[in-house]
Amino acid sequence: MDPLEPAPGTRDQDSRAVGLWLIAVFKLIKGALLIAVGIGGLKLLHRDVSAVLAQWIDALRIDPDNRYIHRLLVRLWAVDEHKLKEISAGSFFYAGLLLTEGFGLLFEKRWAEYLTAIFTGSFLPLEVYELAKGVSLAKLLLLAINVAVVWYLVARLRRERKNSSASG
Repeated sequence: MDPLEPAPGTRDQDSRAVGLWLIAVFKLIKGALLIAVGIGGLKLLHRDVSAVLAQWIDALRIDPDNRYIHRLLVRLWAVDEHKLKEISAGSFFYAGLLLTEGFGLLFEKRWAEYLTAIFTGSFLPLEVYELAKGVSLAKLLLLAINVAVVWYLVARLRRERKNSSASG
């Protein structure tokens, strides 16, 4: 047994597994939500999107004069069937990627750590760009979470490579 590698069942190894588990659950939840978005987009085909949204706003007793709801309505009025199909397809594709990452991390597969670090890191410039267009708490939080995920996975992969080269 390598002295640099924590013994099975030790606190250090368990805390690293918890980090992977948290990232996996985060990815799986995002994937499930995107599947719901994709299905919702397909269910809205051949329907008046703004009328459906107006029914939801009324049923949930949301103030239609709310500036956020108004912005949402303006954006949704521009959505046609072609755009709904694109949104649904994109949602399903990205959900598949997130679910692959999530299940791979859940089973502690090294390929999933690389895949997640690469894809999550590749979206960081876009998130910074979006943040530069307009700062919001949600954008800041998403950027912080994704930076933490990439940092954690890269540090973990480097540590594992260092430990494997020291033992080999």
